[in-house]
Amino acid sequence: MGESTEKDSTPLLNSYKEAVEWINGLIPFGIRPGLERIEILLERLGNPHRKLKFIHVAGTNGKGSSCAFLSKTLLECGYSVGTFTSPYITKFTNRFQYNLEDIPEGTLLKLSNRIAPFVREIADSEQGSPTMFEVSTAIAILYFAEVCYPDVVVWETGLGGRMDVTNIVTPIISLITNIGMDHTDVLGDTIELIASEKAGIIKPGVPVISCVQQPEAIAVLKDTADKQNSTLYLLGEQFHFDRVQTNDRLQKLTFHGPFRDIDLEITMQGEHQCKNAAGVMMVLEVLRQYMAFVLDEKELLDGFRSTFWAGRMEQVSEQPRIVLDGAHNPEGAESLVKSIPETYRYRKLNLMMGMLANKHHRAYLKHILPIVDTLILTEPDFRRKMDAQALYDLVEELRESYGKKDLEIIVERDWRKALSLLESRTEREDLGVVTGTLYMISDVRATLLHQTDSEKGW
Repeated sequence: MGESTEKDSTPLLNSYKEAVEWINGLIPFGIRPGLERIEILLERLGNPHRKLKFIHVAGTNGKGSSCAFLSKTLLECGYSVGTFTSPYITKFTNRFQYNLEDIPEGTLLKLSNRIAPFVREIADSEQGSPTMFEVSTAIAILYFAEVCYPDVVVWETGLGGRMDVTNIVTPIISLITNIGMDHTDVLGDTIELIASEKAGIIKPGVPVISCVQQPEAIAVLKDTADKQNSTLYLLGEQFHFDRVQTNDRLQKLTFHGPFRDIDLEITMQGEHQCKNAAGVMMVLEVLRQYMAFVLDEKELLDGFRSTFWAGRMEQVSEQPRIVLDGAHNPEGAESLVKSIPETYRYRKLNLMMGMLANKHHRAYLKHILPIVDTLILTEPDFRRKMDAQALYDLVEELRESYGKKDLEIIVERDWRKALSLLESRTEREDLGVVTGTLYMISDVRATLLHQTDSEKGW
């Protein structure tokens, strides 16, 4: 007994870098849906998640932006806010934030050392090793429950909903942004199956807001909410919005809800961000109306107006004009194609893209190809990258059916060289866009903004 205590109290990790390497070293254990390992881990830590109030956010696209709107607006209204999101754009610590500030490196190290002995114990049991995401989730819960004590935690799902590790919590309210064809290898290959997974975050008696639009997905959400005795607020039924004005600096929308109408301004670009803002506004209205949250109008409006989320329709360079957008699935591509022409004026559109291998590239390209003049195909610096030549073969197969005989296609596997090509070819009247997996977006963003300490990952 004494020997075990002494061994467990020995620091396993001596620096922030070691802690991050240890957590990322669990990546080979993959994404293994199920809550058994996280339940055991949190039980050994004293179930700290039971002390916290969560807003649980799921969806195919728009989760990150919705979490940003929620966190910023609640903070502006005087609440302390924990935020857990993934993937991160700049640094591993981005995923654990308190009042929009990253977890201190020393705190991450301390919490990693606290969790590590339990992770080793579980790894040696029949359950097998906890995954990187399970350990990250446990660190987030410990940070919020035992270090900074936020009033509310904005809690983003990693993948799906029902069997996602984050579903260990019972929230005060849930938000399902939308549903599309992504991660079909894990979640299923129909809208109904994916909707069933996302609907898994709906808990008994906990209200749920959704901006889902497909009839078959709506049917799944209504059925689940009914079975769970949860009130469902659905875009187009209980609330809706009108987009009033848009330019390259600002969008104005009017939110119409069951309790009141309100005019909002957002600086996030694209119609999809108006939809995300409307969903978040409905969440805030339920919190205000039924849970005694005090949300003064001026602070609430300031929160929406000042929300920013890196790598989403983000202009990072003026000369040449370069926009980054982490559209990595067909729904994201469709939003990007709508948003670019209505936000920017340009002569030629030069687009650089790098993807992961497990995505729906054909449907993605179907949306993107019609608006592109020069396409630069590259590869992210990531283990599951899509081969640029294979992407080229797919583009060649599709281009004529979309009337793109004159499309110039360049294959450059090295993303740094591809970025240099994009910069040199984007003249004053043109627009350069970098899109695809957020793993590549994070690298490109760090390069263009000269961020030397950038990390990246899931």
